[in-house]
Amino acid sequence: MATEKAYKILAMQEGVSNSAAKSMIDRGLVYVGNKKVMIARGDLDAKTIFRTEKIERIKPIFENDDIIVVDKPAFLNSDEVERQFKPAVLLHRLDRETSGVLMLVKNDEFREKAIKEFKQDKVYKEYIAWVEGIISEPIEVDKPILTQKKNNKAYSNVSAKGKPAKSEFFPDIVSANKTKIKCIIHHGRTHQIRTHLRYIDHPIVGDEQYGGRRAKRVMLHAYKVKLLGMEFVAPEPKAFVNFE
Repeated sequence: MATEKAYKILAMQEGVSNSAAKSMIDRGLVYVGNKKVMIARGDLDAKTIFRTEKIERIKPIFENDDIIVVDKPAFLNSDEVERQFKPAVLLHRLDRETSGVLMLVKNDEFREKAIKEFKQDKVYKEYIAWVEGIISEPIEVDKPILTQKKNNKAYSNVSAKGKPAKSEFFPDIVSANKTKIKCIIHHGRTHQIRTHLRYIDHPIVGDEQYGGRRAKRVMLHAYKVKLLGMEFVAPEPKAFVNFE
């Protein structure tokens, strides 16, 4: 059996460059059957046929002289969104596989006002997630979070040495052995929802980094943000509504 690097086979199949093929695999968009291809440089049968997922387009939510708000699709880095909306700059970030409300600002004056609101915990942030196991009652987790970077990758833990972080979780739908929940977060630390849910043994479905089972994506969506008297909503993705 002749073998070749996964990204090279994909590049030939899709008619794209090697680097574009590698990027598709790294994002989690490439499958063989129902199994996600995890390692771009892994050796596979040269006749392997891949199935690829497409990234949805960025949907505009709101724009004025100060701010641009979009619904970021999963599998897109926040920095890539920023590049499409230059000279506006990111006000905050969402993880690559997290979809939903993402805000970019157009001027320094508004940016400073908005950052002050974030620092004073005056920004309302509501997410939707599908998590492992059954949550039947609201749960509040008020535990400090410490974030460390390794190989340019952030990883967070509940730690007495960390910064204050509070998350509120409210059950919505229970299906099989998983629960769809609403998450309201205070402070907004790196990977806060993912870390707090892992801490209470209900990791997010698809969040393998924090103990969730493998899925098409991390099932976390930034649904609603309220900032300086404005409210922005990114409708729940189809993948969440139909996830049983």
